[in-house]
Formats: sequence, structure tokens, C-alpha cells
Amino acid sequence: MKKGGLILGYSEVWDLDVFFSGGSESSEFRDHMNNLQEKVVAFAEEERKFIQPTVHNIVNMIEPATSVMMYLRQAGAFIGCLQAQNMNDRKADALRGELTSLSATFQVSFNSFQQKLSQTDDDVWNDFIQDEALRDLAFVLKEWREKAKEKLSNEEEALIQSLAVDGYHGWGEMYDTVVGSMAIEVEVDGELKTLSVGQANNLASHKNPAVRQEVFKKLEAAWQEKEEMFARTLNHLGGFRLQVYDARGWEEVLKEPLSYNRMKKETLDAMWGAISEKREAFVGYLNRKAELLGKEKLSWSDLSAPIATTTNNMSFDEGAHFIEKHFRKFGNEMADFTKQAFEQEWIEAEDRPGKRPGGFCTLFPLSEQSRIFMTYSGTMSNVATLAHELGHAFHSYALRPMHTLNRNYAMNVAETASTFAEMIVADAAVKEANTNEEKVALVEDKLQRSVAFFMNIHARFLFETRFYEERKQGMVSAERLNELMEAAQKEAYGDSLSDYHPHFWASKLHFYITGVPFYNFPYTFGYLFSLSIYAKAIEEGEGYEQKYINLLRDTAVMTVEELAMKHLGEDITQKDFWEKGMNLCVQDAEEFLRLTK
Repeated sequence: MKKGGLILGYSEVWDLDVFFSGGSESSEFRDHMNNLQEKVVAFAEEERKFIQPTVHNIVNMIEPATSVMMYLRQAGAFIGCLQAQNMNDRKADALRGELTSLSATFQVSFNSFQQKLSQTDDDVWNDFIQDEALRDLAFVLKEWREKAKEKLSNEEEALIQSLAVDGYHGWGEMYDTVVGSMAIEVEVDGELKTLSVGQANNLASHKNPAVRQEVFKKLEAAWQEKEEMFARTLNHLGGFRLQVYDARGWEEVLKEPLSYNRMKKETLDAMWGAISEKREAFVGYLNRKAELLGKEKLSWSDLSAPIATTTNNMSFDEGAHFIEKHFRKFGNEMADFTKQAFEQEWIEAEDRPGKRPGGFCTLFPLSEQSRIFMTYSGTMSNVATLAHELGHAFHSYALRPMHTLNRNYAMNVAETASTFAEMIVADAAVKEANTNEEKVALVEDKLQRSVAFFMNIHARFLFETRFYEERKQGMVSAERLNELMEAAQKEAYGDSLSDYHPHFWASKLHFYITGVPFYNFPYTFGYLFSLSIYAKAIEEGEGYEQKYINLLRDTAVMTVEELAMKHLGEDITQKDFWEKGMNLCVQDAEEFLRLTK
């Protein structure tokens, strides 16, 4: 950021005015929403006229559909940023409701369009997608057609979309509102502070165990106080999904998330199988950490506890330059892109109350820019998170030459790009460690991510799978949800902790996201999949950047099995593939044991 010719350092507050000035009161954004509504109505009118699919007719429908999608996503990104930066922005909440309704209206027409494509004879369809005008969109068009065949009639799907606005998405929005209003009081370094949930979560790695324990207890009490409300919310979200699945004749709860992630069940089973077999290495790390903290077993509040001091705490500027420097060792395009993101104020990182917890990256497709949200407090973990989100943004940047419809990559490969970027920074930090103590701290920072992906997220997956099975029989009580969560955590953590986080199901936003169910296993997939890409990058050096970009450009036009075979020459339905990545993480655990002997 520059002022009067002087460089003041990078801004920790993002620039949203470049899209629509005036925040949630923006007249420019009001114009955008009005234009969007007109486009939705116009598309519905064109769809009603679309009777006989021909190449020409399909092309003429794709253009307005694509335009609506981009306008919807631009609006969704802006509203999401407004809600994240200020959880008390009620005008933004109202805009979210308006957008949800518009999106549902469009989805009705779009589903009808897909249904008409699905009714085309296979031979005729194959001729269509071999035509030059549609050839490049063949994967996406086939996907639309196949998904339409698995759904109900146009009228029934339209009814589902209509009821979902208040009966499904409304529950998810209510969760956000409730969490946004929550605050806890905690004493930190002799000062009593009132903190948002996001700020409180940042204290999980505080050096003072008394602070960590108090924050954990206060948060657990806050979730418990509202557990009945959260239990009802989770039950209604799950119940709505199950009713829709049942109506469509979908017997497997995982059908939708696997389809969304363009992934086979065999791949998912192989991944969890490899993780379960290698779990003991990470149990060993947790046991050693307990020993270093003078405990028989770690408590949940000790999981992020620092066990060694590090001088690597970085200001936001220092973190930015560290990331850019090490991205440049991988390739200039990724580094130049990152520098642009900082210079053009794409990142909201300020540590202040009222912000939503967690972090994300969102794309503004009409502007071909991304925005990154997090709360930065200077730890190496924060630097890694920032690199992670920049990895998401670079993924979108790499896809700019592709047709808009060929940019819609699924969550699991999205997490591949982000964790790849995160690994570059995490490994660089370890290599630059000045002392053994610093190295221990940084190796442990890597291990904490492995524990998160292999244990915490596995616990989420186990919980969610079992919750849906019980939800089929009726409402699941808050007490039972606590039992299911604690049992899942004990299994995933190898029963290595002295206590657990039974209300984790209430505290984790991912369980309440209505866009896609099972918002968990794609993270673990991305982490392990990116390890293989990272190994290739190290092997080939700087020249690998273009190959990496080519891989990213294929992420929206292939199944993950096809992607791995084309770019890595690997069959990811086999456990062997996943074990290779696990072995690299096991080496971190072994190094930690050696360094702390």
C-alpha cells in the first residue's frame, strides 16, 4: 500500500470497492442484482422455447446460462465477503436471502434445460458433442446430462428448489447468524477480553496452558448452551437431504458428495484405508508431545499447544514476503501472481472482533480476481494458512484461458492446489530454521496439519456418516450427537487423548454448509494428492511450474482418477498410491521423535 509516495506495507484489509463501492448499501451492487434478475427471467423464457436440442440451439442456451452463473457467483462472492468481514451486517444477510431465492429460480430453469438434454438419444448426443462448437465442453455437458437422468421430473425438482430456500438454506443461514452473535469473555495476559468465536479459536495455540484450557472450556460451554438449537438445525439439514435422496431413489448418502467431487467410492475407501494403517505413527507423535508437556495424555486443548519457542513469528508484511520468496523458487508465475494479490489488496487479514471464524478464498469471475479471508496473528500457522488460500486463488488464475464452464473444479482438487502451496511454505520454514528448538516447532507445525487431515477430518467423516444412518430412523438428540462425535474422535485419534470435544459437531461450520454435504474428506484427499504433485515438483525443479498449471487446467474437465493417471501415471483407486503420500508424513513424525529424543 502506498500513500504520498511512501511504501507503508501491505494492507491487512481487502478492497471490495473495486467491485461494488458502498458495501451492503452499494447502489452499484443493487444494479448488479437487478441485472441478474433480468438475466434469470430471460434465461427462463429462452428455456421454455428450447424444445428440440440441436448443436445450434444448445450453443445458444449455453451463453445466457454461463452469464447467469457468473453473475450469481460474483454476487455470492461479494455478499460472502460482506458477511465474513462483519457478522452483524444485517443488510448483507438480507441480500444473501435475495440471492438464494434468485439462484433457486435459475436452478429450476437450468434443471429443465438439463432434463431436455438427457432425453436426447445417445447416438444423436454423441454426434452433438463431437461437433466443433461443443467438443471442448463435452465433459461438462455429459456431466449435466447424466446428473439430469438421476433426478426427478422438472416439476418435482422445481418444487424442491423452491422449498429449499426457506426449508433448507434458511437453516444454514440461521446457524451463521447465531454463531455470529456469540462471544466469550476470557482473561489473556492479565486482561479480560470479549472475543468472537474466530478470535477465541486463534488462542488454541497460546503458550499459556491456562489460557488454552479456559478458552476451550468457555467455548465448549457456549456450544453446550445452544446445543438444542444446533441439534435441531443439523437434524433438519440432514433430514431435508435424506428426503430428497429418497425421492430420487438414491440409497447411498455418499452418492452426492462423491459425484460432486468426481470421485469413485473405491478411491475414497483406499484413501481412508491407508490412513487407518499408518495412524500409529501420529499417535506416537501425540504421545511424545504429551510427554514433553509433562502429561500422560494430551487433552483436546493441548493439541495446538506450542512445545518449543520459535523466532519465526512474522508480521503480515514479513509473512507476505516469505511466501512470495519461496513461491518464486517454484516458479515466477505463481510468485508474480502472489505479489499482485498483496499489492492490489485482495486479502482481509486484520485481527479484530466481529469477523467470521476460519478462512476462505472466493472468486469474482466477472472481474477475474479473488479475495482471501482470514484472521492473521503472526504465527507460522497463519503464514501457512495464507499460502493455502493463495493456492486456491492461483488455481482460479491458472484457469483463466479456459471456457467459463471448464473452470468449475470440485472441492477435492481445489484443496489440492491450496495444500500444495501450503507445503512449499511449510517446508521452506523448516529448512530456514536457525536452531534445533525452532526446527522442532516448525516440524510440529507440519505434523499438526497431518493430524488435522488424518485424524480430525477422519473423525468428522466418521461422525457425519454415522449421523446420517441414525437420522434415517428419526431425529438425533443433542446428547446422542455428543456421543457420536466423541466416539468418532476416539477412533480417529487412536484413543490417544485424555479428553475430547463432544460439541465439535456444533462448533464446525462445515456441517452446516448447504452447498455440498460431507465438507470434510476433500480436504484429506487434496492434502495427500498434492503430496504426490509436490514430490514431482521437487524432482523436476523450476521447470515443473508449467506442468503444474496444465494439471490445474484439467481439474474441471476430468474425474480425479483420470487426472491422476494423465498427470501422475497413478491409479488412485489403489491403496499403494495413498501410502506413498502417507509415508512422507510418517517421516515428519519420525523426525519429530528424533529431534525431541
